[in-house]
Amino acid sequence: MVFNSIDFIIFWIVFTITISFKWRVQAKYIIISSASLFFYGFWRWDYIFLILLSGAIDYICGWKIHHSNNKKLWLGGSLLSNLGILFLFKYFTFFVTFLNDIGLKVSANFEDSYFAILPVGISFYTFQSMSYTIDIYRGQLKPTRNFLKFFSYLSMFPQLVAGPIVRAKDVLDQLADIKFQRGEELYFALKLIIYGFFKKLVIADGVAKYVNIAFSRPEYPDSSAYWWSVTICFAIQIYCDFSAYSDIARGLARMYGIHFPLNFNHPYIASNFKDFWGRWHISLSTWFRDYVYIPLGGSRKGKIRSHINMWITMCVSGVWHGANYTFIVWGALHALFLTGERELAFISKKIAIPTFIKNILVLMGVLIAWVYFRADNISQANEIVIKMLSFSGRKVSLGNWLSILILIFVLREVYVANLGKIKSIRDRIHFLEPLWVGALAALAFFLRGEGDTFIYFQF
Repeated sequence: MVFNSIDFIIFWIVFTITISFKWRVQAKYIIISSASLFFYGFWRWDYIFLILLSGAIDYICGWKIHHSNNKKLWLGGSLLSNLGILFLFKYFTFFVTFLNDIGLKVSANFEDSYFAILPVGISFYTFQSMSYTIDIYRGQLKPTRNFLKFFSYLSMFPQLVAGPIVRAKDVLDQLADIKFQRGEELYFALKLIIYGFFKKLVIADGVAKYVNIAFSRPEYPDSSAYWWSVTICFAIQIYCDFSAYSDIARGLARMYGIHFPLNFNHPYIASNFKDFWGRWHISLSTWFRDYVYIPLGGSRKGKIRSHINMWITMCVSGVWHGANYTFIVWGALHALFLTGERELAFISKKIAIPTFIKNILVLMGVLIAWVYFRADNISQANEIVIKMLSFSGRKVSLGNWLSILILIFVLREVYVANLGKIKSIRDRIHFLEPLWVGALAALAFFLRGEGDTFIYFQF
């Protein structure tokens, strides 16, 4: 079930009415869990057992880690179980393909097997579940005795299939007080939801057809400007698509008094790549920082080891996004950019480089990496990047209303990102915000695209 569907609107109305009654805490957990399983099972009911299995394993392991003398054994059981399930459903076919590519011929055909279909959201709820047991092992969280409470946290429908990846220590205790909000809280929640739908239905779905046509062509136009334009469109598409889901998820949760952390913070205005990863998919980047980079040693074991740990983390991040060599290259490119940034930091200390120049250089690197993220294979990505860097060919312009909408959107992103610096202007136009929100809602309805599913469902 997706947010931009009639089915979800009906589901949301029924859930909101049901949760609005005065229930005991245990009953609330039952309602949340049941509704979330229905939400997930609406896509394919037989995959419900996977999230139930992950939940049961980590509930038991979390309890045993806290009370057992052999904490590492139970933590290992949790990690092996979760990563094993993830590998089986997401990476097994790719692993067989890899063996064939290196000459170890495996004749089995898994294309029509049960494991060939990727369960929606498995990467998100698996990482969310793993963070629970890891935090208990580290002494940062005490396990809950109530399985329904834990499972309500794990399966909450707003962020279940595409994030943000919330952590138990941030959300678990909020569930007992879940109730439909009113007043300012409700307005803020609706604002997030409307803004999310506008970004998804108008911007992301609007540019998607141009991007899809460009990447599906058997012969690529010999134009640098064309491919920079296409890549910029994809950068806008993936940002608006993914951040839209996070906005809607945060808004839905906020509607019931649950506060999810910010997941995107205007990443395309970053002045360096470290800053970019502090703004892009924050819940995932901090997950990899806390549960991969730091356990590997972080920057505590010398300069070379710090680079190695960072490369491992970024490549694993690439693999997390999908079972394709293109995602590994995407992660490796960002690792390369981060390495160069660290090694060349002395230049920025000696030479005052204007911020807008830094913004442009970072954005160019991000765009080139996005080509590998979007491309079907490495050779396609290489050919497109070569054309982009040739800086030749005819000029290209979208030349329609979509260009204007994109420009308005980008200008607003810059305005919001710098809101704290222009307080006087903000105070003068604050009363216009409801009109702006209403206009976005109207645009989302009347100018909506073809209603594509969210990109991150495939991860």
